[in-house]
Amino acid sequence: MKRFIATTLLCSLLPLGLMAEQIQILSAVKKDKTISGAEVILQKAGESSKVSHSKSNGIANYTGFSDTKETTLIIKKEGYSTLVAQCPCDGLTYALSPNMKNLDGMRAVLTWGKNPLDLDSHLAYPSNHIFFKEKEGDKAHLDVDDIDSYGPETITILKKKQGQKYLYAVHNYSQGESASSKGLGLSGATVRVYIGQTLVRTYKATPQKIGNIWVVFGIDENGAFKDINSYLGTKTSSDGVKKIMREILSSNSFSSDNIVTASQKIQAKELNRKGEKAYHNKELESAMYLFQDAINLYPEYGQAYSNLGLTFQKLHRDAEALWANRKAIERASGARAKTVKASSYYNIAKVYESQNRWEDALTNYENALSNREHSAYHKGIKRMKKKLGL
Repeated sequence: MKRFIATTLLCSLLPLGLMAEQIQILSAVKKDKTISGAEVILQKAGESSKVSHSKSNGIANYTGFSDTKETTLIIKKEGYSTLVAQCPCDGLTYALSPNMKNLDGMRAVLTWGKNPLDLDSHLAYPSNHIFFKEKEGDKAHLDVDDIDSYGPETITILKKKQGQKYLYAVHNYSQGESASSKGLGLSGATVRVYIGQTLVRTYKATPQKIGNIWVVFGIDENGAFKDINSYLGTKTSSDGVKKIMREILSSNSFSSDNIVTASQKIQAKELNRKGEKAYHNKELESAMYLFQDAINLYPEYGQAYSNLGLTFQKLHRDAEALWANRKAIERASGARAKTVKASSYYNIAKVYESQNRWEDALTNYENALSNREHSAYHKGIKRMKKKLGL
């Protein structure tokens, strides 16, 4: 069985006597480390914002501001990715992710509610499976393992390997042998994915689902994210999770149980339209959040990814731009598919060139040219061959 620590209440739990309308802010990568001095902003349409700061114990108060689903929580601190979440927020723990510098890095941060006590993060990729028993893998590791509610539980990929698939899942360890349990769906589990200095995706558990394994997302050989959102069951706890994840990885492609309604697509397109307006008004951060909101509603919305990739580049967020452009390539379709692919490969090549990664830049300039004839692509290929002495 998984080891339990005989100790008093850990910092991932809110202190006894916590009053209403308070949150706690922790580090996503250092167990039980509280974060002080974080700016906490609550916003609601039609109301003024409420601003406070976390104390030395990580607690931030926001008494007097409505804690409803119409309220947006924003947490900012220098050196950390800005966290954006929808309320209700009272009594919850939020984990800030330090900015990542590697172009091909990624971090998944899991948080949840009081029950069940123990949810586990799992990351599987060829010859590797990272979870609480195997914390270190090839260019990836488990930063924090939490066993007494709330989280965070964090896995970091230091550098994704090209040509390899990755799979991330959450296991309800507390009900690890109950394949038909409802605890995971009702846990309030949220997985936030960070690339570079940005929270790029947010996944929330679905309350009505049954199963003790939530397969959240995959990353394909080309680095494109694949939403899976599938709930499965095992009666053999962690060994069962490993077996199921190996089987999914060995399949030809990731299948998804993600359902997007017609209403969600309409909302996403409206958010994308607002994002384009903000972009043209040079309100780049506002545009970024609008495009991200559109993608969270409609994860396969190619135009939103293309717009987001361009916005990230304008904001000089290179790692994030790679992620968005790869997804734009994967989703490109219709009459403009080759044009979208060519421009996205070109954008990726420019990022790699700026980082002196000549071979990666050359490959992407060549991919751009294979989709569309353009003098800029020829020039890029010529520059990279000269750098490489070819």
